Amino acid sequence: MQASRKAAVRFRERSELLDFLLEVSAVTSATLDLDHLLANVAAIVHKVLPYDLFAILLYSERRRDLRIRYAVGHRDEVVRNLSIALGEGITGSAALRREPVLVDDVRNDPRYLNTADVVRTEMAMPMTARGQLVGVIDLQSTRVNAYSEYDRALLRLIAARVAIQIDNARLYRRVDRQNRTLKTLVHISHEFSSILDLNELLSTIANTMRGLINYDAFSILLVDQEAKALRHRFSIRYDERVNIDNVPLGKGITGAAAESREVVRVHDTNKDPRYIASHPDIRSEVAVPLIAQDRVVGVMDLESNRVGFFTDDHVRTLALLAHQIASSVENARLYEELATRERRMEDDLAAARELQRVLMPDTCPDIVGLDSAVKLRPARGISGDIYDIFEHRDGQTLITFGDVSGKGAAAALYGGLMGGLLRTLAPRRRRPAELMRALNEALIERKVEARYVTLFVALWDPAARQMVMANAGALPPMICRGGEILKVRIEGVPLGLLDNREYEEVSFQAESGDTIVLYSDGVTDHLNPAGQEFGRGRLATVIRTHCALPASKIVAQILAELDKFSKVAFDDQTVFVLKVK
Repeated sequence: MQASRKAAVRFRERSELLDFLLEVSAVTSATLDLDHLLANVAAIVHKVLPYDLFAILLYSERRRDLRIRYAVGHRDEVVRNLSIALGEGITGSAALRREPVLVDDVRNDPRYLNTADVVRTEMAMPMTARGQLVGVIDLQSTRVNAYSEYDRALLRLIAARVAIQIDNARLYRRVDRQNRTLKTLVHISHEFSSILDLNELLSTIANTMRGLINYDAFSILLVDQEAKALRHRFSIRYDERVNIDNVPLGKGITGAAAESREVVRVHDTNKDPRYIASHPDIRSEVAVPLIAQDRVVGVMDLESNRVGFFTDDHVRTLALLAHQIASSVENARLYEELATRERRMEDDLAAARELQRVLMPDTCPDIVGLDSAVKLRPARGISGDIYDIFEHRDGQTLITFGDVSGKGAAAALYGGLMGGLLRTLAPRRRRPAELMRALNEALIERKVEARYVTLFVALWDPAARQMVMANAGALPPMICRGGEILKVRIEGVPLGLLDNREYEEVSFQAESGDTIVLYSDGVTDHLNPAGQEFGRGRLATVIRTHCALPASKIVAQILAELDKFSKVAFDDQTVFVLKVK
């Protein structure tokens, strides 16, 4: 009868143990989220093995140490900083031997690592899965002899079931991180390549990396080749922007990464003499060189407050992302540099436009005996077309109109040189041919490769209504009288090309109502979308149609017809109309 009762008790105990172990299996297999899993383990252990302090320490093959992954009752600094080598302390001994260790009174065991003075009993249970050490479950109590051999056997059963689930959760976490990394790579290839504003790009990179690696500080430094240093460009810490001093290449952890062209990972910055202290609580760092077209363009640096925070998976992730980040950063940097240069050029062009406006005003001064109007439209902000008027004391007026070879700033500068020569020589050279020879000699003395000037010069005598003209390669004037275009033949070699040139003069006897139109080749060469030129024929038609109008109206009509023909101008357009009163 007594034997029957004992058997019934054993059966009930075994049945309850089996139910409990089934509950352990069900609770631990219910989630692959490591944080939830470890919290479930702590709760279910406490149901059968009351503790005052509890910790689950996971083993890192890379670091070859145990670190607390989940804890109850331990101080925060212990959880953050405790690192236990195999064989160290009671937990390290259990991990090394792969056997449980139960110490009834830790005051009598030299292996005990004192993390709390009130602890008396400690039980450490190693967890293994697939023949590999996963970690240790560690229970501590403030009572002496708090746990029995039965408790140790029970914890061993729990650990055997928990270990495989923790290993699965870690594997799932690793696979999930890899999947997120691959998704991030695809995201980066689309998003990063479309961002050309460097500050916006760096902020986006920082936010993207935070989603993959929970860093405490993030920086990107760009290489300054001339200074042989890394220049801080972007930093963020605790979601606040911070500034970091410039770092010479080869100095510090970031400088070492740039110089070696290899990822540099430091598990404990306190033990690495290369570390340049920027924040007192930083304990680990990883610096990744950014290489584009076989050239180091910068360094991406991540820091953590935890010792050994950055894992092999982190390094692999950063290495995978580094090339795309480097290319995107370099493209954005070049775009920023180009934009800066363009802004400077625009500032220079604005100043040049203002200077050109002063030198060649839109409003033409009064010329005795003539109604005159002029309009210049640069193709690139400033123009190589030139014109000027010089009045002599006897009432005669010298009119100049020309075009410098090329376009843009270079043509305008050469035009400025030409304008200075005209102002120097025109008052002393009354005759057009004589002025042409002097100008040509001056340009030959200051010869600039592939630069020359086409120029038309006319000396107007209002008393005789006579115009003496000379030409150096410019388009001949178009003269309209009574609705007909007069043919005037006047030719010459452009200025600044050949030495010792002579220029002929042609006299034209004007009549009241004659309209003389000077124009640059940007007018006749103006193209429409079909590739057709505006040409002298269309220009002649416009002039014949409107030659009875005042000079300013004729200029406006010519420009209106050009715009009607095509809105896009590829060359400077200048129209100068002289109408005999």
